[in-house]
Amino acid sequence: MKRIVLTGGGTAGHVTPNIALIPHLQDLGYTIDYIGSYDGIEKRLIEEIGIPYYGISSGKLRRYFDLKNFSDPFRVVKGYFEAKKLLKDIRPDIIFSKGGFVAVPVVQAAKSLSIPVIIHESDMTPGLANKLALPAATKVCCNFPETLKNLPEGKAVVTGSPIRQELHDGNRLAGMKFCGFSADKPVLLIIGGSQGSVAVNQAIRGILPDLLNTFQVVHLCGKGNLDESLRGTTGYVQYEYIEKELPDLFALADVVVSRAGANAICELLELRKPSLLIPLPASSSRGDQILNARSFEKQGFSAVLMEEEITPEGLLARIEELYRNRQTYLSAMEHSAASDAIEKITALIEATVTHSDSFH
Repeated sequence: MKRIVLTGGGTAGHVTPNIALIPHLQDLGYTIDYIGSYDGIEKRLIEEIGIPYYGISSGKLRRYFDLKNFSDPFRVVKGYFEAKKLLKDIRPDIIFSKGGFVAVPVVQAAKSLSIPVIIHESDMTPGLANKLALPAATKVCCNFPETLKNLPEGKAVVTGSPIRQELHDGNRLAGMKFCGFSADKPVLLIIGGSQGSVAVNQAIRGILPDLLNTFQVVHLCGKGNLDESLRGTTGYVQYEYIEKELPDLFALADVVVSRAGANAICELLELRKPSLLIPLPASSSRGDQILNARSFEKQGFSAVLMEEEITPEGLLARIEELYRNRQTYLSAMEHSAASDAIEKITALIEATVTHSDSFH
């Protein structure tokens, strides 16, 4: 029986790609264990699907001053020894790490035990946690061709990011019924990120009457961002957050306006959804969404509009242009190297297990 340990956490983006891999790994005969933090989001998400979960101590490595900078290195060291003990007990053939700071001690412990490690970097440039993990990695999976130059030569492979199988299983008619839409107008889906985006929400609502001349609009606006004055508007529905019906909404959407988080745009690529990306501005992020968006624009998968450049007329024109040219975007996505990520990553895992000296 082959055995794999998955790790990664801190945000849902460091967990959901691991969850997407699990059914395929089980089909390939792997026994799966998960190592995360004691009480991070990953604990709830992994325990919900019945995978054995082990918590370890973890600390955040910050680039800025914080009093926790003095105590967190000790937490990381403690996590390293906890991870090492767990790996000796579990005896996995391989580790797959999706990143986040909890993965650092796991990856380092695996290196000390000569267990091969594959890590996945979602963004264009590696974050601090993955930079620390790189020397221990056998292979590095990434989403963007441009990332290859930021990673050790020979280690990096463009695979794309694994997305949950159920996102492929949406039903357009079910989505139409859920939203109360008709078949006579195309559907525009707005995704502002997990917290929603005030800037995107305001911009879309500011041109809503014009949008509704052409589109029916599904607006995922984030917690606390519903606009009560728009309730009952024909052709417009708004939700704080959607989970169960999300595959149906993707199936329903003809074009999408979205932030440019790596996992979100990889879902749009895998589902072949032409999109207008509005990345988080550099002032409120490390700039990775801007790089992600520019890469998708260069590859012909998406149009891009910077948040600071939004005007009502410009936004409306870009959305209408996206819809008119949607076939061009679809054709580019069909030829992407970052498709079929689950198959590519599991093939890499299989090859690494086959060719490595087993820890057993």
